[in-house]
Order: sequence, then structure tokens, then C-alpha cells
Amino acid sequence: MSIAHVASLDWKNIAASTLSQDAQLALAWDRLNASRGDLPFMTSAAVTAALKTFGAGSERLLIGRANGEVAAMFLLVPQAKFRWQTFQPSQLPLGAWVADARWSLHALAAGLQRGPLGLCLVLSITQVDPWLTPREDDSAATHSSDYIDTGWIDIAGSFEDYWNARGKNLRQNMRKQRNKLGTEGVTPQLRTWTAVEDMAPAIARYGQLESQGWKAAKGTAIHLDNDQGRFYRELLETAARHGEAVVYEYLFDERTVAVNLCVRRAGTLVILKTTYDESIQAYSPAFMLSQDAVENIFTAGDTQRVEYYGRLMEWHTKWTENKRTLYHLTSYRWPLVKQMALARRAKAEAPAAEAT
Repeated sequence: MSIAHVASLDWKNIAASTLSQDAQLALAWDRLNASRGDLPFMTSAAVTAALKTFGAGSERLLIGRANGEVAAMFLLVPQAKFRWQTFQPSQLPLGAWVADARWSLHALAAGLQRGPLGLCLVLSITQVDPWLTPREDDSAATHSSDYIDTGWIDIAGSFEDYWNARGKNLRQNMRKQRNKLGTEGVTPQLRTWTAVEDMAPAIARYGQLESQGWKAAKGTAIHLDNDQGRFYRELLETAARHGEAVVYEYLFDERTVAVNLCVRRAGTLVILKTTYDESIQAYSPAFMLSQDAVENIFTAGDTQRVEYYGRLMEWHTKWTENKRTLYHLTSYRWPLVKQMALARRAKAEAPAAEAT
């Protein structure tokens, strides 16, 4: 679809808080999300929870209509003079926008810059997933850049076949650790929590583990009474009301040693947060949780895909060979602005390159 067609969308620029106040807009957001992956962390309830907790108050909701029907919605934040960016708290894996898949992201960005944003020289669409929005070639006025590699597990066939395809070292290590626990009289068990009333206690136990580790020193650990804790509690309790929240908790006897916070919708389970007891040196409780949780997922048969949506780490590669690269898209008002921006970036990066 051409830029001219998208530029003719009827755009409206309103306060982002309207999304939580207008049921029809929330329904439109959810309809568009459902049309492009139906991600459980990109529902209107999820993004409004993020806005409420992490928003600065300057966020705007840009609504594009075609023939009276909402075709695109973007939550944008002013970054500097003549510059805007998608609302992107670290707790959301992707930038906060939804659109009918028939509309090109490049063209939508150009339409936003030529209409409701006034004089917008630079528009950054952050953390875009090529699984949902294929990466287009750069144009004279756009530039895409790699963000991170991320991985996923396809749930197909039997768990036995999946597990036998894992590396020999992983399978041997897991077997040795479980045998050692058995000789010590320790019983490992996986508990799965899905009810609304289970979410707050589960997040509290998650926070207790995280508060004992390196995140506590950095001040980024989850607590029920801090912003992160409040956000995840609202997100998971809301999801649980629709049968879409899953918390996997791993225990050695009655001692919690690892927790995964997850949401699941339309056959896709997303692991939002993972923590484990860092004081345990002889075992890998997070790996044990992963093994048992993936076996549970294979057995249940209601999930086709497990998404990590975090930076691909070496340990992820023990569980999957799949990876893809999330990307940022930057749209410039004119090609000259892009040329100036890239030249300035190259100049800034030159000293660092020379130092190496």
C-alpha cells in the first residue's frame, strides 16, 4: 500500500489515557492486536496497565481510520523537539502500537509524520517483531537497525522427541542433578498457578527470590509494593480473569527455588519474567523448572509456541535452535534529515572504533 494511501488516513491525536476510558477504543485496539499475533502482553488492558504505572503523562494516542474504521493505533511519547517515539517501558517486549496487517509500517510512520504529529522530523518505532511485521528494505527516508536476537520453542510432536533433540550435556546434567536430589531425600515439584487469587502470592514469592539476587543490588527487583510489582500484579490478575495467566513455581520440598511469570493467548505462551534462588550452587533450579514446564506444555496440548521475547542468551540455545532479530524502525521526515542523522552517528562512533 502506497504512502499516499496511508497519508490519507483520517488521523486523530488524543491523550493516551483515553484508551482506558473509552470502551470502543479498547475494543478497536484488541481487534487490531488479534489481527497481528494476538499477543497477550499487547492487549488494551496490558498497555493501559503499563501506561498507568510507567507513563509520564505526556503520552499520546494516535488513531488512524480508513472509511470510518480504526486501522492503526500508536501510543507515542515526545522525545525531544520534533522527535517522537513509541511508548516503550522495559516491561513491554515490543513497542506499543497495533495496526491492520495490510498497512505497511513504513507508510504508517510517514503518514503520522505528515499529519497528526505536526512537524515531526524523526519518528522511532521501537522493538518491532519481524514475525508480525516483516522488516522492509530501507528507503531514502527510513532506517532499520537490529535490536536483539530472541528465541522461541515450537511445540510440535512429543516431549520425548523434543527432549532427545536437546544437547547430550544438558540431558545428562539434568539427570545427574535429579538423581542427586533423590539421594539427598529432596523432592522437586512444579506447581502451576492460574487463578486470580493466586497471582499476588505468586508474585510475592517471585519478589522474595529476586530480592536475594543481583537485581536487589541494582534496585530492579520486583516487590508487590513497587511499580514493577504493581504492574505485573495487575497484568497477571487481569489475564487470569480470562484464563490467560500462568505462573510456574519450582520447589525443593516446600522451598521455592525458581519462578516463571507467563501469559498465554491463542496458543502462544510468553515467558515475561524468570528468577531463581542464586544461593543454590549445586543445582540449576531454573533449568529444572524449564524442563518440567516445557514437558507440562507438551502434555497439555493447548500451546503451539513458547516465546522468550528477551535477549537470546547462551542458556536459551540449550532449549531451542530458533531465533530471529527484533528491530527498530526510524522514519525521517525528509531524506536529508536521515543523511544528517546517519552522518552524525558515524562521526560519534568513529572514536570508539579507533580505540578498539
